[in-house]
Amino acid sequence: MLFKRLYDTDLAQASYLIGCQQNGTAIVVDPVRDVQRYLDLAKQEGLKIVAVTETHIHADYLSGSRELAAATGAALHLSDEGGPDWQYAFPHESLHDGSKIRLGNITLQAVHTPGHTPEHLSFLVTDGARTPDPVIFLTGDFVFVGDLGRPDLLDEAAGGQDTRFTGAQQLFSSLKTKFLTLPDYIQVWPGHGSGSACGKALGAVESTTIGYERQFAWWADHLEDDNIEAFTNALLDGQPDAPLYYGRMKRQNRAGPALLGDIQPLQALSGQELRAALQQDVRLIDTRPRTEYQQGAVPGSLHLPAGKTFETWAGWLLDPEKQYVLFARSAQQAETLRRGLWMTGIDRVTGYVGNFEGLTLESQEAVPVRELGDLGQSFVLDVRARSEYDAGHIPGAVQLHAGRLIQNLDRIPRDRPVVVHCQGGARSAAAVSLLRAEGFDNITDLDGGYAAFAQEQVSA
Repeated sequence: MLFKRLYDTDLAQASYLIGCQQNGTAIVVDPVRDVQRYLDLAKQEGLKIVAVTETHIHADYLSGSRELAAATGAALHLSDEGGPDWQYAFPHESLHDGSKIRLGNITLQAVHTPGHTPEHLSFLVTDGARTPDPVIFLTGDFVFVGDLGRPDLLDEAAGGQDTRFTGAQQLFSSLKTKFLTLPDYIQVWPGHGSGSACGKALGAVESTTIGYERQFAWWADHLEDDNIEAFTNALLDGQPDAPLYYGRMKRQNRAGPALLGDIQPLQALSGQELRAALQQDVRLIDTRPRTEYQQGAVPGSLHLPAGKTFETWAGWLLDPEKQYVLFARSAQQAETLRRGLWMTGIDRVTGYVGNFEGLTLESQEAVPVRELGDLGQSFVLDVRARSEYDAGHIPGAVQLHAGRLIQNLDRIPRDRPVVVHCQGGARSAAAVSLLRAEGFDNITDLDGGYAAFAQEQVSA
């Protein structure tokens, strides 16, 4: 058996390619929308992708299952558990609890593990060439290393009403009847790692075992005591804010993400062509580092620096209905960035620019903390997560997660100074660029963020 984990560090998301080398076939579990990575790996290993599946209807990224099945002709196997509200709305081969997918010596058995979502499946993987017993459990967003999938996302981002309590009960039951009944030696490979908003304390290591989680997981004692109330309270307490684009991802993944098909290379634009595009309401995504952006940027541009947060911030701040031009230092970087935007359904990218020749740039420099008191009756906007705010904040600051800004512009005043900050300045620079692009002319970024404010208080 060939077992490969492919990890997206921005989304903290894991997908898996599992192959039977004897007959040259493979299955991919939980693919992302940029499917070229799976095609390249399968070709490198001499395998043909004949099946595609996923653990559940994802909320944090746009699924690549439909795209990969279309690109390879593979069978698309998806859950039909969870009731009519949780059925995929496009053609697929149905999976239920106990369903099996076979590829030569490899078998994946679907295990219905509701809790994170009602339709959620995990997969027991058996390598029949070595043993008739399963050796791997692909748990998706059910069990992570050191944590569990959160059951409150449907309330937080998808319009649910108190579904978190039903989800917590389902998760409790899934752990008792589907997880802890398995042998300790079985390897657990989850769908996310540290940094994902799909849990609150995910471990940084790639995998765990049934036995390790049974012995050391925070929830194990609650299961042993059969204390569902204590389990529910501990599970729901302190969950991070969920960006509201999760609701859009959930809807698109259920309906079936648009197929990308054959992609044409992005065209390089001149400064004059960029100026004309901007006059047609196309928006520029400025991907330079924050220091360069703040020294001078095209008015109305959006600051999403290239790097490990690019995909996440794109989901937070960009409107998928608008058209965009990228700043990129090469055609190769432009294509890489465009593929990152696909992850959250930002598909309308019309070209890229490599310089700003002929364009007027404006300074985006932030205001120092010591000048905060000089801004009069300012509205201080804290775009950090709720947990960060609760741990310490500027007196009078209003907390609104950066991932919820675009849906809550009416909460931000236009008739007095607005000072935006995060912890160190990166998120707030992006948030400020969005607000300015939306027509706010009263926005100031706090240099150094809350960390600088806290240090100033210590020094005072």
